[in-house]
Amino acid sequence: MTVQERNDEINALLKELTLEEKVSLMLHESMAVPRLGIPEYNWWNEGLHGVARNGAATIFPQTIGLAATFDTKLAQKEYEAISDEARAKYNESIKANSRKQYQGLTFWTPNVNIFRDPRWGRGQETFGEDPYLTSQMGIAAVKGLQGDDADNLKTAACAKHYAVHSGPEAGRHVDDINPSKKDLWETYLPAFKALVDNGVESVMGAYQRLYGEPCNGSKFLLKDILREKWGFKGHVVSDCWAVRDFHEHHKVTNTPAESAALAINMTCDLNCGCTYHAALDAVKQGLLTEETINESLYRLLDTRFKLGMFDSPEKSKWGHLGKKDVDSKEHRALAREVAQKSIVLLKNKDGLLPLKDKFKKILVMGPVAANVNALLGNYNGLNSHLVTMLEGIIGKTEDKADISIDYVMGVGMYGESKQRGWTLGQAENADVVVACFGLDNAMEGEEGESVETIKGDRETIELPKWQLDYLQAAKERGTPIVLVLTGGSAIAFPREIADAILMVWYPGEEGGNAVADVIFGDAIPEGHLPVTFPKSTEDLPDFADYSMKNRTYRYIEKEPLFPFGFGLSYTTFAFENMDVVKNADSIKVCVDVKNCGDVDASNAVQLYIAKKYRTETDPICSLKAFEKIFVKAKGTEKVTFELSTKDFESINEEGESVLVSGEYNIIVADSSPSDLSEKLGATKSVIKTISL
Repeated sequence: MTVQERNDEINALLKELTLEEKVSLMLHESMAVPRLGIPEYNWWNEGLHGVARNGAATIFPQTIGLAATFDTKLAQKEYEAISDEARAKYNESIKANSRKQYQGLTFWTPNVNIFRDPRWGRGQETFGEDPYLTSQMGIAAVKGLQGDDADNLKTAACAKHYAVHSGPEAGRHVDDINPSKKDLWETYLPAFKALVDNGVESVMGAYQRLYGEPCNGSKFLLKDILREKWGFKGHVVSDCWAVRDFHEHHKVTNTPAESAALAINMTCDLNCGCTYHAALDAVKQGLLTEETINESLYRLLDTRFKLGMFDSPEKSKWGHLGKKDVDSKEHRALAREVAQKSIVLLKNKDGLLPLKDKFKKILVMGPVAANVNALLGNYNGLNSHLVTMLEGIIGKTEDKADISIDYVMGVGMYGESKQRGWTLGQAENADVVVACFGLDNAMEGEEGESVETIKGDRETIELPKWQLDYLQAAKERGTPIVLVLTGGSAIAFPREIADAILMVWYPGEEGGNAVADVIFGDAIPEGHLPVTFPKSTEDLPDFADYSMKNRTYRYIEKEPLFPFGFGLSYTTFAFENMDVVKNADSIKVCVDVKNCGDVDASNAVQLYIAKKYRTETDPICSLKAFEKIFVKAKGTEKVTFELSTKDFESINEEGESVLVSGEYNIIVADSSPSDLSEKLGATKSVIKTISL
């Protein structure tokens, strides 16, 4: 169908639909209009790291883990697999005449909010704390989900939550956020603009108010920026029951009719919830016109036509997808690869890892080792073959008669245990301890789901005290410890608590196999932190303060536990022969990446820009480019980055982008540049200064 044909079809439908029918099509549970051939449809579907809440599907590592790969090609490949499974499940559902929630093609994914504070339970859904990394990974997600034909979408992606939403969850229905214009345009909005520029089909509004306006009814956000400044043509969806918040919590309206009118007039097209039922009253009261409703409904029908929802699945280019394509062998292999590449090696004293066959008596301990919830994260799918850490380690060693494995939980997951049992004695008698500790999806997440929290957020970022105490006691027994940490955010603990430390996030269905692969050296750790790990909760600003002062690597004031971008390998690298060529409108940066070790490995080469003479309001440095590069043992590969003068622009206090003349440092590194990064083992950065 051509664009003109689609336009004609939609306009014909708009002429035939009654006002009541039009309104019914603007709710997430859209009713069927049989006389016009419009089937019912539920717009609410989740695909954060796999098709979620709809039975069997491949469970990829949680999004924050995918961000740790610093690999946009891999990210796009993952989301292509997710959209394959989405189409497969949709095809099967339509055949069965089932059109329930979570069975559709409009995915409220990705979450491109900035992970500004590690206490935020939903930060695990994001691509981390950096606007550029978030933008690039978000673009990859959109391309993977939607495909390469804007008029024939594979699935529809959604950029959420627009805008400036990063916790606390407890106040999301009442809060009024007032960041500086500098922080707004420098930190909170770039990823949304990047996704709009790259064709994302929809945008979801956030719950809270911004500068006094509810985000789902904000003239500033929706009309002035999204529609007019950025030229967004797709549809806007409210977060679930967020429009009801207008009158019940924000008190910016008095009635459901006023709330529906405000949202629709501001071009929020789709209501997740039921408040738009009151749009009929809003029209009667003169608060809303049918013409405005038509404009919103046009955008919604346009998305449905692009998805081919008015044709049988067999006519689609994806009509061949079915049950065989869900959690397939290929997708499980991809989940394992993503999990391997997401693992961040934070410490490796005296080359303890990989274990290979060096140790014959291994004790696995900790409440995470056999914990399925520590694999899943939130907004997850399900299947019948999840592999825990314990299962992965056993599977890796079960054919080796000279290696013995034992396991004792040792300490509880959610609170102090009533006894310690025999684990500590077993630790003393083992050759090495693999200690699996950290968080699971009951301890951080969203309001209503994470039952061990209040509203989903963590109160502190420290490793739970009962876990830390037990680890300390195990450490005192003198046996080398490999600490495997799960979680979706930064965790604070003493670096000396273990000899080797792996951050494995929520690694998905193949997480146990991936962790075992890395521990025993069948895969090389290549993840890098997409968030800063602070040393303690006390080092954090007020959670409710949306100022970026002392937040993220760009404005941090206190030395962190581990810096943004950091991650070790089983080899070492060197950056050599850096060359910078400045042209009229571009800057070309070339650097040789040398693998100094004896194993083939990949590294995330990161390029940062910093003003040589920084003012108090300037970022310490800012990530402007990165590339995942594979280098053979003792080999060298050249990496080339292309920058424009726009990459050197700053956001002033008025929110304007300006190029300030002066000297700028261009820094190539594999961690955010600092003395701490190199002290912890990051590759020595290389720097060139240019004048603009």
